[in-house]
Amino acid sequence: MKAIIFINYKEGILDPEGVTISKALDNMGINGINELSVGKCIEMNLDCSSKDEAKKIVEASCDKLLANPNTETYKYKIMEE
Repeated sequence: MKAIIFINYKEGILDPEGVTISKALDNMGINGINELSVGKCIEMNLDCSSKDEAKKIVEASCDKLLANPNTETYKYKIMEE
């Protein structure tokens, strides 16, 4: 199975990289962007037999290491290959 995890800042948390990129695009003449957020996308290949087992692995990984619960949220998709 394969998991794709998306990690982003929580609403209201300053995203300095997103602000910098947004300003750079504006300076390049690319206008009309109201807000830009930069996050992480993590792909995992999992050795498990069920989606429930895969969910447990992904959630434990995010809760314990991949996402900071104080500043970030995560979503994920699990796909059978």
